[in-house]
Amino acid sequence: MSRDPHWPTAARWLAHPPPRDAKHPFPDFAVIGIPSSARSISPTQAHTTPQAVRQALQKYSTWSIDRNISLEGLRPMDLGNVSNPDAADGFDRTIAILKALASHDMFVAVLGGDNSITLQTMLGLYADTLPTSALITFDAHHDLRDGWSNGSPVRQLVEAGLPGTNIVQIGIAGFANSRAYSERARDLGIHVITREQCHRRSAADVMNEAFDVVGDKPTHIDVDLDVCDRSIVPGCPASSPGGLSAHYLRDMVFLAAQRQQTRSMDFVEVDANADTSDGRTVRLTALCLLEAAAGLTSRMQHEWSNS
Repeated sequence: MSRDPHWPTAARWLAHPPPRDAKHPFPDFAVIGIPSSARSISPTQAHTTPQAVRQALQKYSTWSIDRNISLEGLRPMDLGNVSNPDAADGFDRTIAILKALASHDMFVAVLGGDNSITLQTMLGLYADTLPTSALITFDAHHDLRDGWSNGSPVRQLVEAGLPGTNIVQIGIAGFANSRAYSERARDLGIHVITREQCHRRSAADVMNEAFDVVGDKPTHIDVDLDVCDRSIVPGCPASSPGGLSAHYLRDMVFLAAQRQQTRSMDFVEVDANADTSDGRTVRLTALCLLEAAAGLTSRMQHEWSNS
């Protein structure tokens, strides 16, 4: 793409953030990739996705006319990728890196990788507060399976100390889950808003319900792109017809990032190599990342206006 000084790209914004100063030594918005794919139930090359998302940002600007928000005032930092997170020592290294990020006051956006990374993400970022933290998932699946895979992170987090009553799952789909795992979600006290319910309600209404449940607890948002319709996200191995629209997901991401409780967000289950030639799944992931940054910008602007 040719350089146009009047059309700053989101890729350049992330790669060349505005300078920080003594008053603000840390970024507002940190992006890190966890290119993990070894534990996927379905064969995937999700480890290729973080770099594909960064490349897709070249197609987008830093201005949202929909939100009346520019990202130019937000201080991002691209921390690159965790190296070889699927190695024998990768799990512990990933958690250690995220623990270090948690010590600073910044929003952390994690690019996956498969959904197994939600486990490391929360164990790292919420290591000291897991029993009093919350999780909201945008996902077609409960992710409560036995074992250790991209279908098990929610169950593993509950076993690690995250109360089921602090979890909200949005977009859970019919014929994409077994009765046994839906009953497990119920028994654990997980609050479920199904895909069918989402189709009949606004994104704002659904997000208000979710945050009414979690209250003011520090909250992680797990964005599994397979919550969307398969025509929109063909690069998600487990997506199915009848899912949410791209517009609906983007709204939910923006609204979640606006909330003071939201400290972090991950974007998972996209296989860039399985995407269509127009890159629609990766492009939606990149736009969701920008919606998260826009939501954080909106939140910060509100804080500044009230200070």
